[in-house]
Amino acid sequence: MDWKIFLTIFVSVFVAELGDKTQLATMLFAADKDVSKYTVFFAASAALIVASALGVLAGSFLAEYINEKYLHYIAGIGFIGIGIFTLYNA
Repeated sequence: MDWKIFLTIFVSVFVAELGDKTQLATMLFAADKDVSKYTVFFAASAALIVASALGVLAGSFLAEYINEKYLHYIAGIGFIGIGIFTLYNA
């Protein structure tokens, strides 16, 4: 395993997930006194693992047909589009 790549991905995803709606939803579930904190932790962890697996599968599939350089452009344009949409609707 390439630890430099591992740490780069870990830090990038960790920072991206801080304060997002997934974390907020998890905090709300954990705030319920009738729900086991272990259940919340394992369910949220499993959901993130499955979502990440889908992302890896989709990325692998797309890489078979689209040049990586163009995927970066598409992702960048997508993020800019989401930003513009968010600002427009704010």
